[in-house]
Amino acid sequence: MRSDTVKRGAARAPHRSLFRSLGCTDHELDQPFIGIVNSFSEVIPGHIHLNSIAAAVKDGVRSAGGTPFEVNTIGVCDGIAMGHSGMKYSLPSRELIADSVEIVAQAHAFDALVFIANCDKIIPGMLMAAVRLNIPAIFISGGPMLAGRLGDKPGEKLDLSTMFMAVGKVSTGKMSEEELEELERVACPGCGSCAGMFTANTMNCLTEALGMALLGNGTIPAVDARRIGLARETGRQIMELLTGEICPRDIITREAVRNAFMVDMALGGSTNSVLHLIAIAHEAGIEFPLAEVNQISEKTPHLAKLSPAGDYRIEDLDLAGGIGAVMKEITGLLSMGVTRASGKSLADELARAQVRDREVIRPISQPHSPTGGLTILFGNLAPEGAVVKSAAVSPGMLCHQGAARVFNSEEEATESILSGSIKPGEVVVIRYEGPKGGPGMREMLGPTSLLSGMGLDDKVALVTDGRFSGATKGAAIGHVSPEAASGGPIAALRDGDTIAIDIPNRRIDVDLSEDEIKRRLSQLPEFEPKIKTGYLLRYAERVTSAGRGAVFER
Repeated sequence: MRSDTVKRGAARAPHRSLFRSLGCTDHELDQPFIGIVNSFSEVIPGHIHLNSIAAAVKDGVRSAGGTPFEVNTIGVCDGIAMGHSGMKYSLPSRELIADSVEIVAQAHAFDALVFIANCDKIIPGMLMAAVRLNIPAIFISGGPMLAGRLGDKPGEKLDLSTMFMAVGKVSTGKMSEEELEELERVACPGCGSCAGMFTANTMNCLTEALGMALLGNGTIPAVDARRIGLARETGRQIMELLTGEICPRDIITREAVRNAFMVDMALGGSTNSVLHLIAIAHEAGIEFPLAEVNQISEKTPHLAKLSPAGDYRIEDLDLAGGIGAVMKEITGLLSMGVTRASGKSLADELARAQVRDREVIRPISQPHSPTGGLTILFGNLAPEGAVVKSAAVSPGMLCHQGAARVFNSEEEATESILSGSIKPGEVVVIRYEGPKGGPGMREMLGPTSLLSGMGLDDKVALVTDGRFSGATKGAAIGHVSPEAASGGPIAALRDGDTIAIDIPNRRIDVDLSEDEIKRRLSQLPEFEPKIKTGYLLRYAERVTSAGRGAVFER
């Protein structure tokens, strides 16, 4: 066992004395050491309850003959960090989480790991750490939040996306501040990851699709007793993985990543999932180009329209059969020979899965769209790619041509939108918000929600080298690569330039010649970093483009 490094032999008597100071018995010292990597936090609604999940996991580990040691990581609530400088730290926290897990697992020689995550960057950060360490590991999430409801409108479901769009309605006089406060008090009714198919729930569902978590991980609500049972079973299962010497790189193969992307397309998941899956694959030594994501999208139908693209929430997906039912519906597209953390074949795992609600999960013969809910765009504005959640774009905006309104920060764009100066037909461009330029690649949920609340989401497109929240709807095209700070074509744009968006044909172009783009770029001053101290400076110096998953240079 790896843990023998810190507990066997006379030379390790000092180490054992420290373990005994924790209350460890001889029996516990003889057993495998299992690290329980918790991300409990009192400031993240999706993580406030994770100590109860951790307790159940530890029960499961002990019942199967392991000795659990709980450790913690940091986390960021993207909703609370949204719309201010705090969002610069969200994506960078992914790398910091991965590094911190590597440090604690190696320093204490854990034999295996159980990861307890729930929200946006914590999940991929932990997955990256699991693949990097490549010791037996399994995941359990905290589960999704239930949708909120207004007392006088019990049939209308609410979530965080509702709140951001409501701010836009207030700014145009469509909603009063009193009505906004009424929504605020009920939209997020308790613990769990925000209720729609936003980034956190997308990544929890894809962890299940990858095979790194048991079925139910992505959809069983946070407050459902089944989640505690799943946590206990996860604790028991890590001991099986340890005995079988099944490690993350046995599970996260190219075929498994392709499976995850197929489920992503069927669900119409968050655009951030593209960034994260590519980064996870990179840690596994798998280069996964954006063009391959498009190939998957072209043959995977979109089966479930969940908030923000539709009115259903994750609780509805769970009642409809969960991720197992979605995977069973697209079985003919999946690679079935993959290794799973359950220890079962994918076919065996899906044997009992069934679709219980055909309104929530459509049959593959009657999809919402014959192609996936995410689309990668290429063109002279994004030579290395850009991403759009096509599932959340109104039909009239799938092809759009308009004049650019160019802003060099989220704040500039937000001010202009609130002033009412954005006109129907225009294309809002927010640049210098990429991984290096932001730094940190902020999410532009504020601007898109304002446009939606003002009724402009089906009339105005938004293009950025930054990111979008999974709660974003409309023609919101992000991850434009190369970014402006790296001299990408988006840096050459000027007000009035004509931008053509053609989502069905996967194109985004500006009506400029290659020579004109080069001429304009040559006239620009050298990019001056916005932040010159601390972690964000170090992050900006090392991070790569969104097209490569915004990973660090090796």
